[in-house]
Amino acid sequence: MPSTHTQSAGQASRQPTLEDVARQAGVSRATASRVVNQDPRVGLPARESVEAAILSLGYRPNRAARSLVRREADSIAVVVPEAEDRIFTDPFFSAILGAVYTKLADSPVQVLLAVAPPGKREKIERYLRGGYTDGAIIVSHHLDDGISEVLRETRLPSVYIGRPYAGDVGLPYVDVDNVRGAEMAVRRLVDGGRRRIATIAGPQDMAAASDRLEGFRRAMAEAGLEDDLVEVGDFTAASGGECAVRLLERDPGLDAIFVASDLMAVPALQELQIRGVSVPEQVAVIGYDDSEVARLARPPLTTVEGRAAGLAHNAVEMLSDLMAGKTAESRLLSTNLVLRESG
Repeated sequence: MPSTHTQSAGQASRQPTLEDVARQAGVSRATASRVVNQDPRVGLPARESVEAAILSLGYRPNRAARSLVRREADSIAVVVPEAEDRIFTDPFFSAILGAVYTKLADSPVQVLLAVAPPGKREKIERYLRGGYTDGAIIVSHHLDDGISEVLRETRLPSVYIGRPYAGDVGLPYVDVDNVRGAEMAVRRLVDGGRRRIATIAGPQDMAAASDRLEGFRRAMAEAGLEDDLVEVGDFTAASGGECAVRLLERDPGLDAIFVASDLMAVPALQELQIRGVSVPEQVAVIGYDDSEVARLARPPLTTVEGRAAGLAHNAVEMLSDLMAGKTAESRLLSTNLVLRESG
């Protein structure tokens, strides 16, 4: 009696397999596999028996195994390790998601959004380990989010949008040249006669933010200017406004601000105007991303192209190659300065 209890507990604790399904349905494993993979050659009685066993056991097909059988992908996940409110308010994420959907519009592949808020790492780990998707595109990677370790262990085909902060994590990425983009922005300000140039940087546990700050400092050094006016935001609109206020308090005579994202730059511009500082006459402002908010700002925001659509399209192409058993090399896209009225 005790041994029977131990066996039952062991069976209940593990994930039911295809062999379990076949045994309960009274068919061969090959027949059960054909039903799972929607092979029309299976007769109705056998199909109904297998489907009933799947329902009874709670069997969940392994998507990676199904892809090997069918030679095609069923779904990919866009994984964003950010809080929900940021994902749905930052135009960068909506641009990325829209471009991924557009790229896959004519394919049978479903696009799923997997959100991993800070402090809930186990949620996304469970999802990525569970075989729910055939591949992943990771957006907005943070240094300590732990995703790269899970991807390496599961060998899930994966591509990063944005260079992983942790360096060589053994996974391909596509990114824009953030260092050069920031350098172009600062050189524009210097060429316009600005000398007391500040920056509102993004969170420094992200490679994009770190690279943009590095580009700012390189260009300032090249121009022989001090780079001490730095405030660090978190890529949210609120932080952009708060950082602008702190910069003005530190140096009321500053004459330009390079901001590491448009979403932070527009509130910064507004805070200047609220305090009677004219843009660009007194203080020039340049953002980063060339998002819709940059075009709607008053005055319209000069900004660096973030190339969201290009990043997404390249990521989909690279992931498709990986899921087809091919290799994919990391890609670095060039960027340009979009000149408008703010700087």
